[in-house]
Amino acid sequence: MALPTYPLEFRSLMFLIRSHCPACKKADPMSFNARKSAQVIAYLIAKSGGSSLNVVKAIKLVYLGDRQSIKNFGFPILDETRVSMPLGPVNSMTYRHVNGEYDLDECGWSEFLEDKANHQIGATKKFSVDDLDELSDADIQCLDEVWAEFGHLNQWQLVNYTHDKNNVPEWEDPNGSSIPIPLERMMRYLNIENAEEQVSLVEDHQHLDRVFASLRSH
Repeated sequence: MALPTYPLEFRSLMFLIRSHCPACKKADPMSFNARKSAQVIAYLIAKSGGSSLNVVKAIKLVYLGDRQSIKNFGFPILDETRVSMPLGPVNSMTYRHVNGEYDLDECGWSEFLEDKANHQIGATKKFSVDDLDELSDADIQCLDEVWAEFGHLNQWQLVNYTHDKNNVPEWEDPNGSSIPIPLERMMRYLNIENAEEQVSLVEDHQHLDRVFASLRSH
């Protein structure tokens, strides 16, 4: 699949930012937008028509949302590491936030989602698209497509789907552990042209997002 190309000026801008911007040098390379991740799940809950989703189902749909976004636009919705786990592919930081491994109040997660209970994760209220300011129109489009295709499946059907190499060939059996899923491998299996270059472009955009986030916090 051919994706839009970006002008040389963008690369030049990224070089200047990396070289001279103080906020850039302070930016955490492992930063994660927990607020956006929570909004992705809150939107999927809203699509379900209920007030909560099964945790495993929510995690699977988040991964499939990233996959759909890469397929459509060459960029994932969320900036985070993805791993193969025994129940299939997982967005690592989203998974850890769902499990309460971070301060969910401080990162903005609990503004949208309640702590998981009885294998469910619930929204704090009914949200409209306008409430979910971290999600772009492209993000919403991809999540709508994922819900239309997979929203009717339960968690175990989604586990089976993501274990099938015909469906998600980038997943590998981790034998009880976890194995990173490189973004480039996802792109190659999704037939993205010039996958290595596209990964570099994604990383540049994500880096720029982190710079702006750092500037806003100062």
